[in-house]
Formats: sequence, structure tokens, C-alpha cells
Amino acid sequence: MKRAELKEFLDFKVEQYNTPDFISSDPVQIPHQFTRKEDIEISGFLTATISWGNRKSILKNANSMMQLLGNSPYDFVLNHSETELESLSSFVHRTFNGTDLTYFIRSLRNIYQQHNGLEGIFTDHSDETGLQPAIHQFKKIFFELPHEVRTEKHVSDPLKNSAAKRINMFLRWMVRNDNGNVDFGIWKDISSSQLSCPLDVHSGNVARKLGLLKRKQNDAKALTELDTSLRKLDPNDPVKYDYALFGLGVFEKY
Repeated sequence: MKRAELKEFLDFKVEQYNTPDFISSDPVQIPHQFTRKEDIEISGFLTATISWGNRKSILKNANSMMQLLGNSPYDFVLNHSETELESLSSFVHRTFNGTDLTYFIRSLRNIYQQHNGLEGIFTDHSDETGLQPAIHQFKKIFFELPHEVRTEKHVSDPLKNSAAKRINMFLRWMVRNDNGNVDFGIWKDISSSQLSCPLDVHSGNVARKLGLLKRKQNDAKALTELDTSLRKLDPNDPVKYDYALFGLGVFEKY
């Protein structure tokens, strides 16, 4: 398939899947429950963190997490008591448990009190090459408080060759403005051109079949290759093609 034909095909698939109907079956439905910017950010970050495995389980546990936070995540992060933190100990999603969630809440409070919030960190550390260096810096800041080593595995580091699928998905939610269809576009000082595709088994397999990706592993090197291909199709909004790749893989078994 020639590039022009491929672009036409993928643009059509983006229009097919980048619609409000996408929300009902996707983890992005969790931050869509909120209207306050900080609630959207925090619920989105926590939901993206546990977005691996069975989708029904992800949605069930993400909703349970929001209930534990009183369905007001920003207020909980800033104003929780130690007793309220203890109530998180029962949470579990696969290998992410109450110990991890408790640290995440402590760290998020530190980020909003000392680092100008989630948006501030990524804005301050983004550059023209993209947001992967910013993700690396974010992880360093996120774990600057005392913590158990086990919790570190729940925030990926692209500079250690991770594709960082979940955090790239979170960044797509926050940065990309699709006029309210799915993504929020509430972070105004980062460009959609800097975003990277949330590379997973589905998007990776479809990208290989379409000739957008040759590397077999879904790692940081593969992400760089895929980003390069997608930016040739649309340099201003390359990550929109995540909808096409994901939809073709998950819904159409392409």
C-alpha cells in the first residue's frame, strides 16, 4: 500500500473510532466522569496506571479506586488523613496493590504542592523531540519520596527502553484536543506533535502488518520507529492514528 493510500485508509479509521462511542468501552471513561481539571488529571493518571489486562477488570477496579478516593480525587490527594490512606490498603489490580496506591497518593500530593502539578512537570521537561525525556524526569520526581522499590515498576521509563504505553496513553488524553470526542486537550502548553503512540500488542501487530513498524519487540526503539512513521502521515497530530491501529486490532482483528 502506497503512503497516500495508507494515509487515506488510516484517516478513515480514525474518523470511525475517534468518536464519543469509543468512550463506553475504554478506560478513558473514568476521567470523563469529572469536570475539574485536577480531577481529570489524577483520575486519568491512576486509571492509565492500571490499564493492563482484562478491560472489564480495568474498568471495575478503576471505578473502585475512585470510590476509595470519595469520587473526588484531587481533594483526597491534597487533604487525606492517615486514617483515610489506610482505607486504600485493600485495593488490588493484578500486581498493583494498596501499598502502591498509597504511595501514588502521597507522591501526587507532593507533586501538586511542590512541583506545580502533573501538567507542570511534563511542560517543564518536554522538548522538540517529544515527551519521552519528560517521562523519564517525571519518574525521577515521582519517586523522590521514601518508597518501596516494588512500586517503581508501575511507572515506566523510556530511557530504560520501555515503550511506556500507559503513560503515553495518559498524555494523549491530557494533551490531544479532538473537540471533546475522546481526548481532553486540557494541557495547552504541550503540542500534539510531541505525543507518542501508546504502543501495545494490538497497535504493534497492526502497525507491522501495515509496514509502519519493522522491529519485533514493543520497546522504546520500536516506539521511535512507529512515531517516525506516523509523523510522516500527520506531523501535527500523529497520535490520532492510535485510534486506527487500536480499532483495527481490537475491534476488527485485522
